[in-house]
Amino acid sequence: MAIKNSPPSDDASSLQTTLARLMQIKAKARGFSFLPRQPVHSLLAGRHASRLRGRGLAFEELRQYAQGDDVRTIDWKATARLRSPHVRVYNEERERPVLIIVDQRQSMFFGSRRAMKSVVAAELAALTAWRTLLAGDRIGGIVFNNHELVELRPHRSQNQVLRFLHEVVRMNQILVEDKTDTKPDVVADSKVTLNQAVEAALRRATHDHLVVLISDLDGADEETRRLATLIAAHNDMLVAGIYDPLGASLQGHTGMIAHDRGANYNIPEGKQFADSFQKEFVAVLDHWQSVFRALQAPVIPISTATPPVDQLRTFFGSLTASTSGA
Repeated sequence: MAIKNSPPSDDASSLQTTLARLMQIKAKARGFSFLPRQPVHSLLAGRHASRLRGRGLAFEELRQYAQGDDVRTIDWKATARLRSPHVRVYNEERERPVLIIVDQRQSMFFGSRRAMKSVVAAELAALTAWRTLLAGDRIGGIVFNNHELVELRPHRSQNQVLRFLHEVVRMNQILVEDKTDTKPDVVADSKVTLNQAVEAALRRATHDHLVVLISDLDGADEETRRLATLIAAHNDMLVAGIYDPLGASLQGHTGMIAHDRGANYNIPEGKQFADSFQKEFVAVLDHWQSVFRALQAPVIPISTATPPVDQLRTFFGSLTASTSGA
């Protein structure tokens, strides 16, 4: 649902983003991590039910036990065969594919504070992509709007990040050019849905990926739950739910109109409507948090009112440069 109101500011950057702006975000992609090694207050810390597993472990060598080694790493068969304690040594795999799903549908073209949801989603996608590259992991993406879906296979290079961000910017700018969400030659059945994007991620993320969904979750249903369950069975999943403060707590005013799926609705004034609207918003948020929590997929609510990098550092904790791998 979109509310017809004034844009968040007269600054064009609040309505749409540019490749240059997303490239500048690279300098800010520090101070948070997607690995299990987290600060105590991080959303991903071990004391929380939702925790990302991070990269896998690869066997490196079998060597003699040394004082201080974890006894749980002792290989008892090798110890018996060699007649001295031996341990198995593992190293964290150097690369992990990260697949970023970025929603740029018409429902994302709304904002009352700082920037549109679509712009915040683009900024968050850039932060995730640059953080992934800095950690030496492979980056892939699925970028979609109401009429198009683009897939990029995970690859580790700056050129790959730029290709991904180019698609994000291209679809982001289409929203400004086509605010009405009407294309005469496109029928309703041909529109790209959230579930189609998640299904594309399921095909791409076979195992041991980190799948990051950046969306306002408009249109999420039981099929979304099913697809997310299949993804989470063999991968890690992280959901960034983009929301606008006005969309979370709406106060009706004379002449305010809501536009939803081609229909317009007058928004009534009064406390009763405001309370009912906020209660419904909280109920939807609680529902999807419980769904993804059951899948051990953390849900991060990201507001349009604050720069997303500040919110990531709050949720994931503050890391020093030496420990801030992605």
